[in-house]
Amino acid sequence: MTSPGKPFPLGAHPEAGGVRFAVASTVAEAVEVCLVDERDGVRTERRVELTERTFGVWHGVIPGVTSGQRYGFRVHGPYRPADGPRCNPAKLLVDPYARRVSGTLSTVDTMLDYKGDNPFQGTSSDVDSLPDVPLSVVTAPGGTGTGIKPDTPFEETVIYELHVRGFTMRHPDVPPEQRGTYLGLAHPSVIDYLVRLGVTAVELMPVHAIADEPPLLRTGRRNYWGYSTLAFHAPHPGYASVPGNEVEEFRTMVAALHAAGLEVIMDVVFNHTCEGDAFGPSLSLRGLDAGAYYLLDDGSTVDWTGCGNTLDPASPSVVRLVTDSLRYFAGELGVDGFRFDLATVLGRTRDGFDPASPLLTAITTDPVLASAKLIAEPWDATADGYRLGEFGPQWTEWNGRFRDTARDFWRGATGVRDLAYRLSGSEDVFARTARRPWASINFVTAHDGFTLRDLVSYVDKHNDANGEDNRDGTDDNRADNLGVEGDTSDEEIRARRATQARALLATVLLSTGTPMLVAGDERWRTQGGNNNPYCLDDETSWLDWESTVDSEAMLSFARKVIALRAHSPALRQPAFFDGRPTRSGEPDLVWFSPAGEPMTDADWFDDGRRCLSMWIDGSESLSRTRDGELVSDDSWLIVLHAGTEPIEITLPEARYGEAFLPELDTVTPDGVPAEVDPVPPRARVTLPPRSLRVYRVRTTT
Repeated sequence: MTSPGKPFPLGAHPEAGGVRFAVASTVAEAVEVCLVDERDGVRTERRVELTERTFGVWHGVIPGVTSGQRYGFRVHGPYRPADGPRCNPAKLLVDPYARRVSGTLSTVDTMLDYKGDNPFQGTSSDVDSLPDVPLSVVTAPGGTGTGIKPDTPFEETVIYELHVRGFTMRHPDVPPEQRGTYLGLAHPSVIDYLVRLGVTAVELMPVHAIADEPPLLRTGRRNYWGYSTLAFHAPHPGYASVPGNEVEEFRTMVAALHAAGLEVIMDVVFNHTCEGDAFGPSLSLRGLDAGAYYLLDDGSTVDWTGCGNTLDPASPSVVRLVTDSLRYFAGELGVDGFRFDLATVLGRTRDGFDPASPLLTAITTDPVLASAKLIAEPWDATADGYRLGEFGPQWTEWNGRFRDTARDFWRGATGVRDLAYRLSGSEDVFARTARRPWASINFVTAHDGFTLRDLVSYVDKHNDANGEDNRDGTDDNRADNLGVEGDTSDEEIRARRATQARALLATVLLSTGTPMLVAGDERWRTQGGNNNPYCLDDETSWLDWESTVDSEAMLSFARKVIALRAHSPALRQPAFFDGRPTRSGEPDLVWFSPAGEPMTDADWFDDGRRCLSMWIDGSESLSRTRDGELVSDDSWLIVLHAGTEPIEITLPEARYGEAFLPELDTVTPDGVPAEVDPVPPRARVTLPPRSLRVYRVRTTT
């Protein structure tokens, strides 16, 4: 016999002598907990009704239940899809607060809550989904610790985006049974690689428990990327080396990364779920209380995400679900920050985007989440959803303008005016909302799009392997193949591609802001021109750890530039440049033309210009030690030349430095300049086509 228990916290929680279950549904007339057992591949269940209802939460303590028990919910109530409610007790529902999920979704038809082809014209289905649905699992709290959070200042952060499975599937040092898992990422060889690379944070592509969408299941494909969440409190079971051990392995991974000084950032998908549009399966939220979780229009799900449905960011049920999930991962599982997929959705209402929306406000005012790194992808699948620079002061944002400007500049398609804004922290985008330059997450590649190698090897996408007749993926690649589409044996073209790729990589790492790299770019990884391999769980998406001359050269270059940034406070300043005079007697930032003279208005508005020099004063970099002391640095001159022909430039006069020491050159494979002797002021030097050079500036100050 059940006892009442308490309505909060939601989910399944072991208590003395049993487990307390609590699930929210304002439309249900009755809710049953179904305790599931399995023998010889056949599932059986014991149904126990939750008789207590408080604040719209059904709850009760079932005695005799222990951790490891698999369960689901059956919801009785109205079935009126056109009005919102879709209660159907034939569908066993996954607990949205389950901390573990067992099993995968392999079929769609038994999950549909309606008969016929249309939920708005037919009646509710009486097909029991018990044999096929993934199951929730009662999970005890606690476990191994996750270590001390590194708490790396944003201005010192270098983010490395990776896929838990794809990163180690081919790693030779990782035991076969751990490849593609949380423990694979925790392997000493893998962590040593990350530390030696110099990144400070790993950004994990989605690791919430996922389920493949109907179009993929019906064509025998799967959602490899994972932007298809089923349960927001459960680590994805497919990334566990031992089935059922995903929570503990996740903790072990976080602890190992923390011990190495690396932060863990989760890519979270709170804009939509795996249930798809109104014709999709009833797996969890839809059957519990569709109107409380989804934006609906006459029963149909509003689609601002391109995935068929949109969670309602103004709903108390959604606000509670999201913040509870974030607190769990940030608290009990030790996660340091979150990257919010299609974050504009979280602030949108039917009247437009509101940075003070209920959900965004709840996240930034939560005492646990206030200290977490919060990264917004500031767009969604609609034209009205592009909101770069409009999030609140506690948010950082993926800077799509940085990506587009850098790509356009290095392929010779634009001048230098917008480039200067991006190099110096995108003050025009972020200062108006009282933010620092590190609010700009600078990148030229991400999981979504070409790799760095493909960006200089292909113009068009080549996505036929995805099974969508090459219709998927963006057509706006802003890429340059340097004359040949795809791989080539032409050594001249290969060399030019590598030079241009190094220039792109250096631009990301040396610009003011927070740089983000995508895993494998530093190893010269290719996807064969596929810019959207979201469904390819194979060598197309997995990182190749085999060493080649090209991969080792690019890796050496990446390490050198990351180290240069780490040891040079002036190159990662925490405040915007403002022309203030410094101890050197010069402004904190000066832009130069190829003639070695400060840029004029006419220079800035000359769209034919392809060369720009950036002089950064290091005597007052505004960077501080961990104790709050200001630190000084050398001054720097960064020269970027995107023209197709060599250019002779004149270095600045002596007031900006008594000698210019070559520090980095993207023409050489490892970035080490061919000439390392100091160069005097006003000297004339030649830059090869599409190259970047960095000088350390020696001054008398």
